[in-house]
Amino acid sequence: MSSKEEAPVAPEEEKVTIGGYISLIIAVLFFSGLMVSDRWWGIFDYTVLNGSFGQLVSKVTESGGELTTQMASFRGKGGSGAIDGFMFALTLVPSVMLSVAMVNVFEHYGAIKAAGRLLTVILRPILGLPGYTALSIIASLQSTDAGAALTRTLKDEGRLTERETLIFATFQMTAGAAIGNFLSSGVVIFTLTDASGALCVPTTIGACLGIILLGKLLSANMMRFILMRKKD
Repeated sequence: MSSKEEAPVAPEEEKVTIGGYISLIIAVLFFSGLMVSDRWWGIFDYTVLNGSFGQLVSKVTESGGELTTQMASFRGKGGSGAIDGFMFALTLVPSVMLSVAMVNVFEHYGAIKAAGRLLTVILRPILGLPGYTALSIIASLQSTDAGAALTRTLKDEGRLTERETLIFATFQMTAGAAIGNFLSSGVVIFTLTDASGALCVPTTIGACLGIILLGKLLSANMMRFILMRKKD
């Protein structure tokens, strides 16, 4: 790996206005999942705006003079090979388009600059990353697609070096969309009980999330160590 990399724009070289900090706060709320709700404020949440595909009728059966329908997802069922892969990729298009569009809006109002100014002092020692990646980190915890799209935008703009991109990709792909996936499907295990009525999982949701996040930090720093050894 070449040691000569084009350095990203330094945060101190960019002027940050009060509007930029306000935009950063709104962006954090938008991508964090804190606004998820079926109330009116849900429209300010990424996952709510992203929505979901409806279901299609996959089978109709008649029993006792009554018709019964079975439903399948947008992708259907029983698919395989390249065709099923295409259908899966098609389901990702709306989420990627929405995340890229929204980050461009937030960037226009200075959110990326504000993140770079505020969070570099935190993210640089912990992950070896600039503060510009803050929104991508938050988005990646909710959606792998959104996190990847935002990271690609930062890379194309020259805000991330090749080394930083590798570290960040390692962080994201370790337990991708950790919070989104865990809270949507993993928490069900905490409701399971044994024959005596005791909980099967003797720990808390917070403890499990903490382990997941520590694993992401560990993997990213392992990549930092590998890249440092290669550079030497």
